[in-house]
Amino acid sequence: MMDANLLKKGEDFDKLPETWVIFITENDVMGKGLPLYPIERCFLGTGERFEDGSHILYVNGAYRGDTPIGKLMHDFSCTDAADMYYGTLADRVRFFKESKEGIEIMCRAMEDMRNQTLKEGMKEVALRMLAAGKYALEEIVNISGLSLEEVKQLKADRSA
Repeated sequence: MMDANLLKKGEDFDKLPETWVIFITENDVMGKGLPLYPIERCFLGTGERFEDGSHILYVNGAYRGDTPIGKLMHDFSCTDAADMYYGTLADRVRFFKESKEGIEIMCRAMEDMRNQTLKEGMKEVALRMLAAGKYALEEIVNISGLSLEEVKQLKADRSA
């Protein structure tokens, strides 16, 4: 799906830009002690690389070597901007943690995430109620707090 919006209708796939998906993991998921794990696709039968311009990079978030990536992973785990190596990142952390405007932005973001989580939970409740087949749509609306349109859409999606 990442590529779906990168081309106009009818454009050739060779027009796709090179893409990188970067996973920064909390721990060393590969267990080799390396800071980075680049992943490339290949043809299993021949071992030849599949040069489609897409790449995956796992970053070991636990890595703390005396390298730029080690220092960045250190900074990502810091709670105090004063302990960070990179000034630009420290400045942004200070903004979001210490300035009135930054704190308001973060509070709004957290509230939006909370509301989204609650809404997803209510959709799950509504789906279970629909699956039970015992409830009228209006009852589902009253219990879940979703709109009638949202419940109807969930019912339609479930039937499809």
